[in-house]
Amino acid sequence: MNLAFAFAIYFIIWWLVLFAMLPIGVRTAEEAGEKPVPGAADSAPLLPRLLPKMLATTVIASAIFAFVYAIVVHHIITLDDIPFFPRYERMQ
Repeated sequence: MNLAFAFAIYFIIWWLVLFAMLPIGVRTAEEAGEKPVPGAADSAPLLPRLLPKMLATTVIASAIFAFVYAIVVHHIITLDDIPFFPRYERMQ
């Protein structure tokens, strides 16, 4: 696995994990019992706590990437192991 491919895979995993982490622990102003800020959407989070979520995203994405990296580098799962992939003859 070359560096560009590894970076691209990590980047995709990081963003997917971030979008999964964003709604965790978020409360709106109404849920927190406070007055909504004028001009803000009613569904806007009161305290989004983005920095802790980004740090947790980095840790989780790194663990997932390490797992994917081990699978790719050590050939634990190959394309031939995936049953729904079509089988093609190799050309010489």
